[in-house]
Amino acid sequence: MIDRRALVERHNVELSGADVRSPLSVGNGEFCFTADVTGLQTFPDQYRVAGRGGEPDGTLLGTQAQWGWHSMPGADRHSLDDVLVSYDTPSGAVPYVDMSGMVGIDGDDVDSETERWLRANPHRLDLGRIGLEFLDASGRPQPVALSDLRNVHQVLDLWRGILRSRFEVRGDLVEVRTVCHPEHDLLAVSVRSSALSQGRLAIRMAFPYGSELWHSAADWDRPEAHRTTVERADHGWRITRLLDTARYDVAVGLLPDTTLEQTAPHELRVTSRSQRLDLVLGFAGSTPPGAGLSTAPPNEVSFDDVRTAAQEHWPRFWSTGGAVQLSRSVDERAPELERRVVLSQYLTAVNCAGSLPPQETGLVCNSWRGRFHLEMHWWHAAHFALWGRPELIERSLSWYQVAAETGRITAKRQGYAGVRWPKQVGPDARESPSSIGPFLIWQQPHPIYLAELLYRATPERRILETYAGLVADTAEFMVSFATHTPRGFELGPPLIPAQESYVEMRDRLTNPTFELAYWQWGLDVAQQWRQRLGLPPEPRWHDVARGLVPPHVRDGVYTAIDAEPYTVRTDHPSMLCGLGFVPSTPLIDPATMRATLDDVLGGWDWDSTWGWDYPVMAMCAARLGKPELAVSALAMDAGKNLFLPNGHNWQTPSLPLYLPGNGGLLAAVALMAGGWDGAPDTAAPGFPSDGRWVVESEGLVRSP
Repeated sequence: MIDRRALVERHNVELSGADVRSPLSVGNGEFCFTADVTGLQTFPDQYRVAGRGGEPDGTLLGTQAQWGWHSMPGADRHSLDDVLVSYDTPSGAVPYVDMSGMVGIDGDDVDSETERWLRANPHRLDLGRIGLEFLDASGRPQPVALSDLRNVHQVLDLWRGILRSRFEVRGDLVEVRTVCHPEHDLLAVSVRSSALSQGRLAIRMAFPYGSELWHSAADWDRPEAHRTTVERADHGWRITRLLDTARYDVAVGLLPDTTLEQTAPHELRVTSRSQRLDLVLGFAGSTPPGAGLSTAPPNEVSFDDVRTAAQEHWPRFWSTGGAVQLSRSVDERAPELERRVVLSQYLTAVNCAGSLPPQETGLVCNSWRGRFHLEMHWWHAAHFALWGRPELIERSLSWYQVAAETGRITAKRQGYAGVRWPKQVGPDARESPSSIGPFLIWQQPHPIYLAELLYRATPERRILETYAGLVADTAEFMVSFATHTPRGFELGPPLIPAQESYVEMRDRLTNPTFELAYWQWGLDVAQQWRQRLGLPPEPRWHDVARGLVPPHVRDGVYTAIDAEPYTVRTDHPSMLCGLGFVPSTPLIDPATMRATLDDVLGGWDWDSTWGWDYPVMAMCAARLGKPELAVSALAMDAGKNLFLPNGHNWQTPSLPLYLPGNGGLLAAVALMAGGWDGAPDTAAPGFPSDGRWVVESEGLVRSP
């Protein structure tokens, strides 16, 4: 038996000074609050995110919820019909939601107002900034710099789910406790300092307008564009926020010796006459309803109540599901790998376990304006099932049932059957104009894979009956998208593979190695679902799966695509996904894939890779019987494989956290430690058996 508390607590995040790249979060999957070294959002300008051209346009200190979305006026003036472009395909002309400009990690370059609006809306909101405010003797705000803090000590207690912060500022000792309710969108804060009763310290709340910028979820320069109203409520206050058609409420619970005053149109100050200030904030959206106020209004919940709920939830979270312990290993890479695993479990539970597929920066800050990418959903969520927490994957998988109608319309417009899943969307599942997104296809089998993982973790007929339609609709599009030629069934054109380096040849690109293998495996799994339900096999699914053209081989290795330039050595080495991410299929020859892995490791532009590429290499190496290479891939010293003190996978100054890297790490470690179908019958078959590794695991679900 693994001592799970000891495993978790040895990786508590402990800071003795401000690390502006590593803010710490508390949350529950639906709601998240990210704090600086004070335990609140006191210094947002120091925790900045670089935007287009290197200029900061956002902060890492966000307050976000799954329901918190906003759109600028203009929905009645902009339509996807205005950006459709016809592409030649083997079956005739097909319209795609293309765009005239370019897209990139640092922003868009578009001339069309319609394209810009459709890409930027809806965008996720920063619901409010809650920070400390330092006052002079007359009660006016007094400037304090981050460098003025002394004797800083901050601990994220993973076992209890509470953030404890302590520091001194200008002679005053300040202690802050920050915690989120595990079931409701409630944030609880407790500040203790003699500076409170002496009028030198307060809490400041501020509320912004929505932002269309690339990374920012807040626009502080348009106070006239939104409204903040404040009214008394039982034992507290209620704040109503109106931003165009969006509305949300913030209920404020305060102790009797605490005062709230509105100091500006969108700013409030909370002060206390004692040395303790407790604040409970309940956030709720009007459309769709938020998840807190109706069942647990803050005026009936104290800080201690929220802390108790968290202290009951998080030990239960850590004590159930999967665990991997590496502390008895002597390999020097083991402690860091164990740290990454534990912190990734926490971060994905806080950011990726909600009712919507998450954005790539979760609920911390906005990437791509807060919109989520369905090709990344597997990387965010698959590990929940593999780590024995299937209920967390089912929350967001259920969203596909809602989004299916939009995907059905897309498929029908293009002349295909079933449901075509988009790439970059908001909660309404509407596509975004792009020269890349509408042409990706590797997100298409994801719902089949995720449903299969859910069933493996919970092999109940309820799962089959709930998601059988989703699996079938997904497979129907896959079958109709494949084109029969004298060579066999082919994919594309047009398309862009997971390795997006081929964007300029999307109109003629065909048969990427990864997508061919994924298509075959996905259709085979869809047939298995029919069998489990007592239904006969679907002949068309079988014909396409067995009739796909083989992936292209050149110089003894798989190429990314089957036309010149065959393989560009930038971005994702996506060929490796064909055996690793995708389980074994008849299409992929292990010997050729082994040579392909060696070829990639022999030379690739690592600066252009992404955080989930290292788990891709690890899963490929493990399935090929190369466990040392698997560990080396996870531990590779590369810029995009950096994990910060808070556990986040850093990518670039404009993408300072990347949760697909965390989720991919967990999926790879689950496969390496828990095994896979057809793996050697040994403990931890994906780790070296050289005596340097002692891998203890519990509660993992075997990978396909």
